Amino acid sequence: MNPLFDSHPRASAANNLLTTGELASLLNLRPQSIRKRYSQTGSYFRLRPMKLKNGRLLWPADAIVQLQEGGAA
Repeated sequence: MNPLFDSHPRASAANNLLTTGELASLLNLRPQSIRKRYSQTGSYFRLRPMKLKNGRLLWPADAIVQLQEGGAA
């Protein structure tokens, strides 16, 4: 387990989803960097979010693990 991920307040949430801002914080990036990559390629290094009807993106809570393993299959 990743210590950064374990200490994040949303990590234990029932729905196990992160906002783009929360994911950016975990990755030490700006949220716009993630949004831009998603806009250009349809994913963030093969990691695909759930897109809500209002346009917001929700990322899997295990995104850090998936990115360390080379992205989603």
